[in-house]
Amino acid sequence: MTRMMYTSPRRLLAACLTILLLAAFCPAMAQTADQAAGGAARTSTEVPNTPNPSTNAAPAGLTLFPHSDNSRFLITGQANIIFQAHAPFHAEYSGINSLLNRGEYKTSLLGTLFLGAQLRRAPQSNTDVILDVESSGGRGISEALGLAGFTNLDVVRNPNLGSAPYIARVQLHQTIGFTSKLIEAQRTPFSLATQVPERRLDFRIGKMSLPDFFDINSIGTDSHLQFLNWTVDNNGAWDYAADTRGYTWAAIAEYDDKNWTARYSLALMPKVANGTDLDWNLHRANGQNIEFELRKSLLGNLVSPERKGTVRILSYVNHAHMGLYSDAVKAYLNGTTPKPDIVSVEKSGAVKYGFGLNAEQELTSDARIFTRFGWNEGQHESFAYTEVDQTFALGADYAGRTWSRPNDKLGLAFVSNAIKKDHQNYLRLGGLGFLLGDGNLNYACEDIVESYYNLHTWRGVYYALDAQYITHPGYNRDRGPVLVESIRMHIDF
Repeated sequence: MTRMMYTSPRRLLAACLTILLLAAFCPAMAQTADQAAGGAARTSTEVPNTPNPSTNAAPAGLTLFPHSDNSRFLITGQANIIFQAHAPFHAEYSGINSLLNRGEYKTSLLGTLFLGAQLRRAPQSNTDVILDVESSGGRGISEALGLAGFTNLDVVRNPNLGSAPYIARVQLHQTIGFTSKLIEAQRTPFSLATQVPERRLDFRIGKMSLPDFFDINSIGTDSHLQFLNWTVDNNGAWDYAADTRGYTWAAIAEYDDKNWTARYSLALMPKVANGTDLDWNLHRANGQNIEFELRKSLLGNLVSPERKGTVRILSYVNHAHMGLYSDAVKAYLNGTTPKPDIVSVEKSGAVKYGFGLNAEQELTSDARIFTRFGWNEGQHESFAYTEVDQTFALGADYAGRTWSRPNDKLGLAFVSNAIKKDHQNYLRLGGLGFLLGDGNLNYACEDIVESYYNLHTWRGVYYALDAQYITHPGYNRDRGPVLVESIRMHIDF
């Protein structure tokens, strides 16, 4: 049994106080700021209490500095600091990729500068160019290992990359309208037009993160203002094309109509699992995604007609240099390899595919619910996002209007992640994925309950308390449960 060790309480307390004291300049203004606002992007991109945002952007006025919707240019930014800790927990054994069962704490820092310009401002044929520069520093608990549903979406899975600034997104965005009827649109870091045709085509090409446009959910998408867990904010079974930082080069075509949207993307896959380098040979490797979105109340006459709902159906197919878990197990059992090694059986032209369902519904002006389901074939290795073959999530949020805090938010979610038999056998016999590997496995679903309270203090400044209770971390009955507690500070500039 692994020996348990406690982190120094003095150091833990000092780290907590450092973050909490950052709020010292604004607490006296918190109540009056929220009352003056009158109501209430991954990046901070949520529009609170708006069920169907085209993208998720911070509401007008809730930024540190004012921004004009009439300018051709957009200059804004964010900073997100997350402190996470957990106490020692039970573990009968640990491996190279295990969540550390001694107490630990880590802090991550993510900063993004959003730059945009409208090259052409005609609503029927608007053209945007987008450039985002980002810096990701700090660490995640256990270096982001040992959990399929990891507890901090801001964490980069390769800590050796460092915190030097890098280009996160660079895109050309073109709108082609099919009707003269214009509808209002909120300016976001990914789309600068404030009026768009009701029926239109949107084309995007460049470097991007696919979850900026696919599998969006206004309740469970934004790790800067909402939940923190990878498999609450994203569909864990969607192994979307991305490098280690979560970005890829891609092209997206999207058709928008009054009540529905269809979108398709073709993207570059990494050369190796969780790799930093992308394969530019699209004949050899690519990721294709298609999603249909229907904007219609899911509860019919059970709620007021103005209460909106959305359902999204996603499908993806990845072609890459991947291995089969069953081949790695066979090679180990016949003595070819000293332990199961998925890298040793990788082959070009391998195909991994899956499906997802994403739905949300507004119940009242303050209460919303959402659910996600995801499935992939699970025979080929988890390659780009996380080690989940099947997932189910259910959650809700509630705005603080009833206690005179309209820009505050309370959220609660449950997610259950699973892997298929071949994946289980691979881990049980000592195989390593890019996230998991305890050296053995007594399999059970990885179940997570997450709750947060997001506190708006002043203009674009928010603080949040978050707790995640995880049973069977890494799908292992012999380890856990563990409670991960977090403090988050977020600033929209």
